[in-house]
Amino acid sequence: MIEFRLYKSRWKAQRLLLGCAAFVGIGFFLLGQPGTPQVVIWAIIGFFGLCFSIGIFQLLDRRPQIIVNEFGVFDRTTHHEFINWELIRDAYLVEIHRQQFVCLVVDEAFEPSRKKGQFHQGMAKLGKELGFQELNISLGPVDVDAIRFAEFLLAMRGAERPEREVLVRKAIATQ
Repeated sequence: MIEFRLYKSRWKAQRLLLGCAAFVGIGFFLLGQPGTPQVVIWAIIGFFGLCFSIGIFQLLDRRPQIIVNEFGVFDRTTHHEFINWELIRDAYLVEIHRQQFVCLVVDEAFEPSRKKGQFHQGMAKLGKELGFQELNISLGPVDVDAIRFAEFLLAMRGAERPEREVLVRKAIATQ
C-alpha cells in the first residue's frame, strides 16, 4: 500500500527554539538588573524554558504527522485512526491567526463527540459555530501548500479506489 506522508517542519521547530532561547536569554539578562520584579522574570524564564523543551520535541519527532493512502487520511492530532474516504462528505480550508486547517465534513453519525460526554459535545458545537468541524487537520506543523492539499483531499474523496492509488503516487512525485 502506497502512502503520502507529511512530517513536521524542522524549520518551524528551529524558529520556535530560537524565539524561546531569545526570551530565556532576555530573562537571565533582566535578573541582574536592579528594580525588576524577580517573580515575573522567573515566570518568563520558566514559561519559555518549557516552550524550549516543546521545540526540541518538535525538532526531534520524526513520526509522520499526516498520512494519506487509498483508504483514508490520518492526522495524529485529530483522530486516532484513519478517516475513511467514504465518511468524508466535504473538505474546506479555514485560517485563524495565520494557522491553516482543513476541516473535514463527515456524517453526524460518525462525529467523534457522539460517543463522548456533554462537555465534548458542547465544545464541538462551539467549534462548529466558529466555522470548524469536529475533524480538523492542522497544517501548522507541516510544510505544505494548504490550497493544493485541500484540493488533493477533495480529489481523493471523489475518486474511486483504483484511481486513489494513482493520485497518491502523483502526490508523492510532486512532493
